[in-house]
Amino acid sequence: MTGIPPNYPNYELDGKTRLILAGEQLFAENGINGASMREIATRAEQGNHAAVQYHFGSREGLVRAIFDFRMEKMEASRSKMLKQAEVEGRLRDARTILDIILIPQLDMQDADGNHSYANFLSQYLLLSSSREFSDFAGPETPSLTEALRLLSERVNYLPQHVAQRRLISVSLMFLNILIRHQDQSENVLGESISEALEDTMEQIVNVMCMPHRR
Repeated sequence: MTGIPPNYPNYELDGKTRLILAGEQLFAENGINGASMREIATRAEQGNHAAVQYHFGSREGLVRAIFDFRMEKMEASRSKMLKQAEVEGRLRDARTILDIILIPQLDMQDADGNHSYANFLSQYLLLSSSREFSDFAGPETPSLTEALRLLSERVNYLPQHVAQRRLISVSLMFLNILIRHQDQSENVLGESISEALEDTMEQIVNVMCMPHRR
């Protein structure tokens, strides 16, 4: 498999996008430091084995490109969810804000229907050393930026580094469910993905919003 999702018509993707999707899949399988640039170029069906360096400069550049690519793909869903929350007067509701940040990741699947991105993002977050809250968004992701701003306001009683640590922790909780339930039609430990997600989202709200005890 090339790591190209089936919802791209006729696989009409440029070489750079092929490398991003192949890199995501191989990093998920072998770890961010476990896949070679040559392997990624081969899976992306690029004849030039230095294609990753050409397009992204380095492994770190490719890692960031994968993150940015997926964040941009989730913008439309987040924008729609934000507008709906505004209409319903729920922009201060912690569960609503966290749903906007996390739930769109359900649709991020690879060519095999797996949540390779969830596995990749888990590794990405574990490598993060930033203490600044909500530094994950950028100019190309205004809906994510707004959702993170709303979350920051909702937990403004927390020190910034505590809010950042909790955001990473709850993100890992959510991603773990996606990784465990690769096949969304299967029950894992006697529960469906919808049941596991609902229970996990309730835990996430409690963890993110609990008072800070020094």
